[in-house]
Amino acid sequence: MTTHELKITGMTCEGCAMKLRTGLEQLAGVHARVSYEWERATVEAPDAISRRRLLEQVRADGYDAAFVDDTDATPVRRSSSGQTHIAIIGSGGGAFAAAIRAAEEGTRVTMIESGTIGGTCVNVGCLPSKITLRAAELHHRRAHHPFEGVPRDAGPVDRSALLAQLRCRVEELRQSKYEGILADEPAIAFLAGWARFEDARTLAVDAPSGAVQRLQPDRILVATGASPAVPPIDGLANTPYWSSTEALFTDEVPEHLVVLGGSFVALEIAQAYRRLGSEVTVLARSTLLSRDDPEVGAALQSALVAEGVRVLTHTSPREVAHDTERFILTLDDEALTADRLLVATGRAPNTRALNLDAAGVETDSGGAIVVDSHLRTSVPDIYAVGDCTAMPQLVYVAAAAGTRAAINMTGGDAELDLSVVPAVVFTDPQVATVGLTESQAEGQGITPDARRIDLDHVPRALANFDTRGFIKLVAEAHTGRLIGAQVVAHNAGEIIQTAALAIRNRMTVEDLANELFPYLTLAEGIKLCAQTFSKDVARLSCCAG
Repeated sequence: MTTHELKITGMTCEGCAMKLRTGLEQLAGVHARVSYEWERATVEAPDAISRRRLLEQVRADGYDAAFVDDTDATPVRRSSSGQTHIAIIGSGGGAFAAAIRAAEEGTRVTMIESGTIGGTCVNVGCLPSKITLRAAELHHRRAHHPFEGVPRDAGPVDRSALLAQLRCRVEELRQSKYEGILADEPAIAFLAGWARFEDARTLAVDAPSGAVQRLQPDRILVATGASPAVPPIDGLANTPYWSSTEALFTDEVPEHLVVLGGSFVALEIAQAYRRLGSEVTVLARSTLLSRDDPEVGAALQSALVAEGVRVLTHTSPREVAHDTERFILTLDDEALTADRLLVATGRAPNTRALNLDAAGVETDSGGAIVVDSHLRTSVPDIYAVGDCTAMPQLVYVAAAAGTRAAINMTGGDAELDLSVVPAVVFTDPQVATVGLTESQAEGQGITPDARRIDLDHVPRALANFDTRGFIKLVAEAHTGRLIGAQVVAHNAGEIIQTAALAIRNRMTVEDLANELFPYLTLAEGIKLCAQTFSKDVARLSCCAG
């Protein structure tokens, strides 16, 4: 495949751009992006299709064209006739949420992307990881379910077949939720290339062809996401370690996988590979899920160890080497060998290549863009959302931020409230949290009152023969108002929104205790835990109200 950049003449509207794109894509194997605004077409074509054939197709549709590398033309943005023009750097969840809302407000949008459309979540994050986790869970349950009389058997995993299915679903959703939106929304123009600031008003975009286009939009939104960070361990950078992307898109099930990291990405993938058949060792620099309530990490560690995962906390390799076949990790008191090494120790914002200093955009010590509650940066008319900022690295936070940023960039006034942000770790049992822990409450000068109920007091968990985990509620002591919840349970992510809504609506634990919850649901555990603030639930009947 070869990428061609053409300067188009004769287009009079966005409809011309759509017509030209359709015509070009009638040629076998051709994929085209046409911009009326820039009078440009970016065409990916098989090598068998000549440049002359592409020109003939453009002219057959009633336009004229010249290849950019055959001209001295410097691209100039069309006059917008007073219409607001927003440039968005990135194409992930936050970028698309902003683009869609800005288009709804009658704004022209140029979306700039240097890689695959759709960002992290659909391509290499949320979607492929959850497919892998669900497949691993089903395989594990076949051999390890708790029910007598039901055969326990599980054959070997065909990782190649699973990977093919995963790739297919990723491509389907990328097309329907991202590429399809671009194709159907004429107000959003797509520009392939690497964007950088030349000053606070000007973006230079380096196209794959080498051509440089310059934009001076009315507003700029940075939504460039983040990438896996690599810790400074001696020798690590010179080894063929995996990031989460390689771990999710391999057809290999290694005999022994070592995982560096104790956060959600590390633990989700560690458990998935254990359930797919690998021996797994987790090395956590601190404890598991160290930013959460200590009871959460301890409960999850117990569950992982019970499945055969070796967990070493407060452990980090002093040196990593690779001998062309195996990894050798030097610890303080032993040397570990492994077939594969996954590095999942956090993510760093993708901001270094943006030349933010030229625009005067402020970042923190880690390179994350500093924004206020309206998603404004330190520079007027430049906004930022998603993982390139210091906000929680959650796609639904990025999307909510993108919508609000678009409102603000088009003259509105919308604030992103992050006081109630539920989060889920998709291990089994899952970990779901929202609001404050006891220690966080104390740090804010709030006197907490907390209660915990183990799942052997929750009827649905007993019926499932799976009582791993607990539910913990944190209340403000003098009012009884719910301010936090931590849940470790199968499908905890389906439970936590109950607590989130209760916190948002300033409900007390007494309010929750008096609510009607469906019997034999795990969510009923929220009610039972709320009742423990005033009762001994061990002395209640199954569905006592």
